[in-house]
Amino acid sequence: MNEIIATPVEAIEWSLTDQAALVRAVEALEKVTIATRLTNLLGRQMAAVGHLMPERVRSAASLAANLALRSAMGAALRSLREGQRPASSRFHKAALAASGAAGGALGFVALPFEIPASTVLLLRAIADVARAEGEDIADPQTALACLEVFALGGRTQADDYLNSSYFAIRTLLARSMADASRYVIEKGLVDEAAPVLVKLASKIAARFGVALSQKMAAQAIPVIGAMGGAAVNLAFLQHFEQIAEGHFTVRRLERVYGADPVRAAYERLRIEALAQGPSSASPEASASG
Repeated sequence: MNEIIATPVEAIEWSLTDQAALVRAVEALEKVTIATRLTNLLGRQMAAVGHLMPERVRSAASLAANLALRSAMGAALRSLREGQRPASSRFHKAALAASGAAGGALGFVALPFEIPASTVLLLRAIADVARAEGEDIADPQTALACLEVFALGGRTQADDYLNSSYFAIRTLLARSMADASRYVIEKGLVDEAAPVLVKLASKIAARFGVALSQKMAAQAIPVIGAMGGAAVNLAFLQHFEQIAEGHFTVRRLERVYGADPVRAAYERLRIEALAQGPSSASPEASASG
């Protein structure tokens, strides 16, 4: 299991490397949204679509998010049973680009079929990030933490930053995460259709659907084509990989310094970063307070 070491806040002495890592995590988790990435990629077309997104896209995104998270949940649980091997980053990029190209070429009708497949590919990429940050992929808590990334990546600029911050979302999911983890540990080989797992998937899907609606709107732009669809999927991959890097950096630091000191340092940096507006968090910011 991934254990948290309890350490008094006043006893913490942060390394410079870990201070910088936490600054980068705050930047990724609090200031970057998928809508911003796609607008930078597609320009005015994406901005217009974002403001005038049809209700059918929002509804389809909600349904697709639930289906995709169920697929990802099944993949995560199978990885516990079968032992997940590291995958190539190039493979993730190539597979997601191909999937996005198909969605871009065929248009809106292809997206409900493309999204569950691309979500499982995203999960594999997220798991590789977790492994790089020292997580045990055979631990059910790690598998569920990988799924948690899908909720963390659904933030929008319009969100209430107090109630949709990184730790606010983790707190929102904490009870369902704990129940799901306990169930997986106790049952061993489990059915992802179990009510406790379905409940967690639904909670994550509610936030993941926000990001999916932006992706679906982008890929439904009539002139985007196959190349644009591939670019959208690669932007989606980059977004969730950076969210995963931030998430698993925080979890790694919690294992070293303890949960409370890391959260206190994170919140100080978050307030500073948001006060700076759209610019990046200062690399000189200190996590040691």
